[in-house]
Amino acid sequence: QEQLVESGGGLVQPGETLRLSCTASRRVFDFTAMAWYRQTPGKEREFVAGIVGGGQTKYADSVKGRFTISRDLANRLYLQMTSVRPEDTAVYYCKGVYWSHDYWGQGTQVTVSS
Repeated sequence: QEQLVESGGGLVQPGETLRLSCTASRRVFDFTAMAWYRQTPGKEREFVAGIVGGGQTKYADSVKGRFTISRDLANRLYLQMTSVRPEDTAVYYCKGVYWSHDYWGQGTQVTVSS
């Protein structure tokens, strides 16, 4: 059973920068793919950004140019969030795909408000 633990959420003002981290129970390169999703009350969980084994990345249109997904050589996945907006407020989840199984973290709250 793989484990993912998010951290780095909090309260930030519009326009500021925040970096989320996801610590995995194994090397991030062992996962077929990893991604960040977010969810607000009453809405479906939505894709934010993803990265696959070869390093290719993909972003939701709403965050393209503002958010960057990256990983280190050990067991951490990151989401650099710049120029944040109130509509970025959500619980952010880390997802990892390993041997065709999806693993999720418990989420970290991000609130963008002045």
